[in-house]
Amino acid sequence: MRRLTAGLFSSVDGVVESPHLWQFDSFDAELGAGMGKMIDRVDAVLLGRRGYEEWAGFWAAADTGDPFGRFINPVRKYVASRTLEGDLRWTNASLMDAPLEDFVRSLKRTDGGDIAVCASISLVRQLLFAGLLDSLTVMTHPVVAGAGRHFFEPSDPVTRLELQDLGTTSKGNVLATYGRRSD
Repeated sequence: MRRLTAGLFSSVDGVVESPHLWQFDSFDAELGAGMGKMIDRVDAVLLGRRGYEEWAGFWAAADTGDPFGRFINPVRKYVASRTLEGDLRWTNASLMDAPLEDFVRSLKRTDGGDIAVCASISLVRQLLFAGLLDSLTVMTHPVVAGAGRHFFEPSDPVTRLELQDLGTTSKGNVLATYGRRSD
């Protein structure tokens, strides 16, 4: 069974939206290397519609020397959307042909490497609470963002997690990887 993973940049106050506005001075080589290790195991990516539209507009035209661009452009991308139709313009991108949770259950049963959820807070939340997400890495930067969307919401169910891995970087980033507790 393939593993489904996700990673979120977070501020100390729990903001996960628009990390490019507050993470720039704490993103360090160790964080980049850790992300590199994560994507080395990934051969399929799940995106929501908004994430797909933003990333396709940027990464498809990005410099081929960028390590993330070298990963994201050729990788197989599956897009969850109720509004997009037809062929998608980004290389190796296609619409999911079933409801998200059914599609992911089926994809996890195929051969291949890890599957990563990228650029979609809502997909990560839905898959975590559905019990389909195997690991969630929260990369907490030493900054208070103040404003922006938080990952968890007051109406979320109590969900027990277990720590799978923990590390820090020289600029004070904390990388904590969690999975759902099996009890």
